[in-house]
Amino acid sequence: MIEILATLSASAAAGMRIGVPLLIMGLWQGSNFWSNVPVLSNISSPVLFGCLISWSLVELFASKKLWGQRILQIIQLLLSPLVGAIMGLAVASATATPHWLIILIGSLLALVLQLVQIGWFYRLRGLPLWAVFLQDTLCIALVLFAFDAPWQGGVIALILLWFAVRSAKEWYQWYHKKL
Repeated sequence: MIEILATLSASAAAGMRIGVPLLIMGLWQGSNFWSNVPVLSNISSPVLFGCLISWSLVELFASKKLWGQRILQIIQLLLSPLVGAIMGLAVASATATPHWLIILIGSLLALVLQLVQIGWFYRLRGLPLWAVFLQDTLCIALVLFAFDAPWQGGVIALILLWFAVRSAKEWYQWYHKKL
């Protein structure tokens, strides 16, 4: 059960950002960590590290501007399920839980959280700066919780999932009131 909570925590982080969680996970676990991660083990560590640093900086700076948020949303929508699955597998690699289940949980949670971000972006006509900083902080915290406190990280991920369901319900009601 702890492995599933750790998977939820890491995948929720991937639902907010793509490069930052992977970079923090690699830095936190050491340079040999990426050699055990599916898909990323095929890329040399210096190249992967450079790409993750570059993309993390792009995410951190571009997300503060409206045009940057729009561009990042398209890229993150396409890649967040893949990164969610990779992070889920990386966190729960030594578990008896079937890999297909971890991939499914990780990718779906990351996709749902990314869709909620897009929904709020269009509803609010851009995410406020305080919300972007909250996302960055929560993303980093969820990655750290996935390794050190999976119970707390999993609970936070479930709260985010509950928030996603509530948001969808509110948008549905809002849409029908406008008709």
